Amino acid sequence: MTNSAVRPVTPSGGHDVLREIPLPPYVTGEDVQFAVRAVVVHAPRRWSGGTVCRNDASPYPCRLHRWGRRVLALRGLPPAEIDALVERGDPVAPVASRPTRPVA
Repeated sequence: MTNSAVRPVTPSGGHDVLREIPLPPYVTGEDVQFAVRAVVVHAPRRWSGGTVCRNDASPYPCRLHRWGRRVLALRGLPPAEIDALVERGDPVAPVASRPTRPVA
């Protein structure tokens, strides 16, 4: 049984920063695989109440989608390439290896 109700966003309209998933200290190939899966599986879906996460109906972008985007950005992928991964919809799509940036 699924819950079709759209969950509300925090009162300020933003995301609860304290609930963000922590980034890894450095991004490994395995982290990239998990991040690709996160952005693809937790893609946006138009719903009567707005745009929600396709996987869990939380307000889009959900925590896992945001985490996946942050990891892929740390790996050096520009937003356009991340959007292309989401469009393709392949959770095991290979990602070009790019130099990683240290997490501050």
